[in-house]
Order: sequence, then structure tokens, then C-alpha cells
Amino acid sequence: MINITLPDGAVKPFDKGVTPMDVAKQISEGFARNVISANFNNVTIETSTPLYNDGSLILYTWNDDEGKKAFWHSSAHILAQALEELYPGIKLWVGPAIENGFYYDVDMGEHTISEKDFKSIEDKMLEIARGKHDFNMRSVSKAEALSYYNGKNNYKVDLIENLEDGTITFCDHSSFTDLCRGGHIPNTSLVKAVKIMSVAGAYWKGDEKNKQLTRVYGISFPKQKELTEYLELLEEAKKRDHRKLGKELELFTFSTKVGQGLPLWLPKGAALRERLENFLKQAQKKAGYEMVVTPHIGQKELYVTSGHYAKYGADSFQPISTPAEGEEFLLKPMNCPHHCEIYNTRPFSYKELPKRYAEFGTVYRYEQSGELHGLTRVRGFTQDDAHIFCTPDQLDAEFKNVIDLVLYVFGSLGFENFKTQVSVRDPENPDKYIGSLENWEKAEQAILNAAIDKGLDYEVVEGEAAFYGPKLDFMVKDALGRNWQLGTIQVDYNLPERFELTYKGSDNELHRPVMIHRAPFGSMERFVAILLEHTGGNFPLWLMPEQVIILSISEKYEKYAEKVLNLLENNEIRALVDNRNETIGKKIREAEMNKIPYMIIVGENEENDQKITVRQHGGEDLGLLSVEEFTEIVDQQIKKTLKTFKN
Repeated sequence: MINITLPDGAVKPFDKGVTPMDVAKQISEGFARNVISANFNNVTIETSTPLYNDGSLILYTWNDDEGKKAFWHSSAHILAQALEELYPGIKLWVGPAIENGFYYDVDMGEHTISEKDFKSIEDKMLEIARGKHDFNMRSVSKAEALSYYNGKNNYKVDLIENLEDGTITFCDHSSFTDLCRGGHIPNTSLVKAVKIMSVAGAYWKGDEKNKQLTRVYGISFPKQKELTEYLELLEEAKKRDHRKLGKELELFTFSTKVGQGLPLWLPKGAALRERLENFLKQAQKKAGYEMVVTPHIGQKELYVTSGHYAKYGADSFQPISTPAEGEEFLLKPMNCPHHCEIYNTRPFSYKELPKRYAEFGTVYRYEQSGELHGLTRVRGFTQDDAHIFCTPDQLDAEFKNVIDLVLYVFGSLGFENFKTQVSVRDPENPDKYIGSLENWEKAEQAILNAAIDKGLDYEVVEGEAAFYGPKLDFMVKDALGRNWQLGTIQVDYNLPERFELTYKGSDNELHRPVMIHRAPFGSMERFVAILLEHTGGNFPLWLMPEQVIILSISEKYEKYAEKVLNLLENNEIRALVDNRNETIGKKIREAEMNKIPYMIIVGENEENDQKITVRQHGGEDLGLLSVEEFTEIVDQQIKKTLKTFKN
């Protein structure tokens, strides 16, 4: 007998050789019908894998992320078989599951794939799926694996040559065999709906010096209804694309003459950014932050000291040489080294800590041109950066205070659905990080303690830490159900060491401060992009570039429109007058397109009664109101969304 521990902590005895599916059936036949993948002792396995040792078992369904991963990885195998049958002679490379679906990289040889071929690929995949073919894993020796692919597929041979003998497995289904590590659904028939999404070029091993392969993207579902809903969601996402909305709302643009990945903020976008900055500055002032300003460049030695040059120098903007011999500067990739030098300007006592330096600092990183994407991936961006220098005893309280600040930002901007991720180092790759193991352990434990004490819904993810320290990342789900990493808090014992930062303790001795890095927005560019797509351009009222537009029926009422404008501006309501010689219907349609929250219509009746007719974005008519009544509505609406920060 063996003992199997289930996720609820229950330990149950089973005969040796029991499979995850057998365990699922003992729990419930109905539950077993939905189980599609399993994990045993932190290793993904098949539902048909015999178990011979004690261990912990997790059973996954479609509703679990790991279940979807197995479903889409299996679908990639079905795609590969379909492509081989439709295009004889092609060579497969790799086909992983991704966040939404899967892809397969293929050397198409003499063949090509375009959108007109998508339907035939989908039909072939569904034909294979209906065959109800089991996915069967088998171990093979390195010699067997090489023999199978030699002379037929140099890409698979290259993969096998880098694997250790005894660790190599093949997966068979139907008449198809593929090199694979495992993690499949029981059989192909679970795949009921598929869609080929796109094709793109992808260099072998991601190296542009290598041959360009064809990457075929797809997605699959256990029900046709779910595919239909997903495609509808994609259409909504296209409407909300921040690049499209940014152009329509005149927020930002790009110029090839200025350079790729360097956004230009238009007046409305600049005003929106300014409001976001002022919003955070007010909260930071209450929380005891001091604003600082640092230059856009720094001497190369600064980033050598911090470790940024060793980690990122080769892939960043290259050093700028000056007329002075041997003098080199870098475009600032990070604000933290500059803030360390600000701290170093004078000695501190423990009584003066913590010191909290904040800056909206623009940094520059040379992202590959193929990775640039609107405002979400740029080469120049502004971080709402701050660094807190504190004693070890102050770390817990300071970290929790930053969590409160991040939650305030999310609450005021409508991000209510989020989880947190404690990103720690990869214990298998210590060379990726700087600093002592002792400091890393202290920093990771400090973050875990704060997350537990604040009652956060968190998971620990290995390998996602920054090179100088662990971090708490906030993973926000937007209105379309997509996950974004927004906001980060990091604990750092290492930069204080590298910059030899000190404070005088109560024992009159010098000690190292602990450094907290934090950025609730992350970057202004990326945050605005995500906020645009989350709201569809319908920002919270307090943030809207234009809160009200006044539409005069004709030029006879322009003076009254100006009077209303002045009254609104006196109440700090952002408004403008549309007194063009156009029909009122056209003015309303354009105001709707520009997503202006309130339209005020003024004509003869309004002027006679000294009132205004108010229409809300979306079509709701609020009727005839006094300006005072309307300003009260606006005030209450702002108070409803803009939270009060309590430090």
C-alpha cells in the first residue's frame, strides 16, 4: 500500500500502481469525468501514470490553470499531427502551451501557411480529436531517440543532444509520435473546439542568425460555447486596444523620427498623466515621502557599482562617450542607484530613519524592436519610483505601509480583482543573483510575513525575483479577465552593501540600512495602457481629461454657455464649450465618441430658467438641473470612486 495526500490534507491508502484517475474515481465519478491532468510530488504527470510511492497528489480540471496548460499542450500535439498530414515533409521543433492557447514552431520547407488555410487545419485537428486517441508516454534511450529523428528532423536531434540519457520520453497518440516531457489530457476527444489564431515568423532558438521558422498559434476548448465566448472577448479587446483608444482620445502618439518605443504625450494625455502623478504625490506626502529629482544619465561606474551594468549592460543602450578621454555615461536604466547616492550625501542616525525618497523618474532600456508594443513595452518610460531606507526593525511596518498605498491606488482606479505573487530566487540558479544567502532569506521572510499579516491572497513563485532581491508583485485582473502585473514592492539588502550605505545606531556603531523599492503604478506608460483597456477609455470621473462638455443649441446661447462654464470651473470641474455651427445631434454623437462623462445642453428654456439639461455618457438623461445640483452630483460621483488615503 501507499499513502496519497490530497490537497485538503487528507491522507488515504491505495494499492501500489494506482493511477491519478483511479484516485479521482474514488473521490467521485462525476469529479473524475472532469479531471484532465495531475501533479504528483510537484511533478506534472498523466492521469494514467501508475504511482508506487507515498506522495502528494493534485488533480486538475479545465477550471485550473494547470489543467488548461495540459489541455493546450495536448492540443499542440494534435496541431502538429494535423500539420504533418496536411503538409508532408515539414519539420517540427517545439510546441508549448502559452497563457491563452498554444503554438508550434515548424520548418515548412516548400510549403506556406496563410489565413485561407486555417479552416482546413482546424477541420483536420477536429477529425483527429474525434478519434479519441489516448496520449501515451514512454521512456526511450538517447540512442533510440536520435535514431528516430536522424536524417528526418535536425531540430529534434539538436534538442535530444542537449538531454541526458535516462530523462528522454516520447508521447504517442494515433499514428503520431513526438519528443515530449509529458503533461497531457487522457485522450484527444476532450478537445471539442479549436481555432487557429495566427501565423508568424520565429527564429530557431530565438536567434535572428538562425533560420526563420513558421509559428502557428491556436487555441482549443472542451466546449464550442467557450470558444465562441473567447472570440467575442477578443473582439471586445480589439475595441479596447489602448493604441486605438489612445489615438481616438488624442492621448499619445509615436514618431519614427523620434524613435521606436519613445512615446510622445499629447496635451490631453499629458494632463491625464499629471493628474495621476498629483494623485500619488498627495498620498505620498501624507505617508512621509520626500520628492527628489535625478538626471537622465549617470556615469557608467554608477551602474557598475549597482550591478545593473553587469546584468543588463550588453542588452541596453550603449555607453555615451564624452570629449574627455575614457569618460562614459549611460542613459539611466534604473533610479535606485541615484537614490542611493542621495542617501549617501550625509550621515544619518537611526532616529532619522526611515528616509523615503520618491521620484517620477524616466528610465531607458533598449527593448528589441519586435517586442515593442504601444505603451506596454517601450524604450523610455517614467516610473513612480520610491526607495525607503530603514532599520531592520522598521522593515515590517514600512513594507505594510507600502501595501496600504498600493491598495489605495488600486481602489481609486477600479482595480478590485487582484492577487499577489511573492517572487523569490531560483534555488537552482544562484548565479543569477547578487548578495549573500543570509540576506536573501531575511528579505524573503520579511515579504512573506507582511503578506500573511495583511491577509493577502498570494502564491510563492521561484525564479521571478529581481537580481538584487525578492519582491511582492500585484497581479491584477482587468475587465476582460486578463492578468497584468501592476505594482511591485521589493526588499533589498544588497544595494546598501554595494553602495556602503550606513546609519549610526543606538549603540553608536555604524549599521547597514535595509532598502525597499516600490512603484504602485510600475510605469506611467504601461499603467495608462492597462487602465485604458480596463476602462475602455471611460476613466474614473476624477481622472477624465474632460469631465463635462457644454453644447449650445445655437450661437444665440453662447454667452449663457460661457457663464455655465465659469460656474463649473469655479467648482473645479473640468469643462469645455462646443459652440460650433453643427446640429445638436452631431455634437452629442461626437461627445459620446470622445467618452466625455457629462453633456450639458443649453438653449432658450435653459437660459430662461437659468438651469441646464444634463445627459450622461451612455445615453441616460438626468433632466433639467441647476448648476448647483449638477456640481453636487459630480462631487458625489468623485467621492464614490476616489478613496481617501489614511496613513
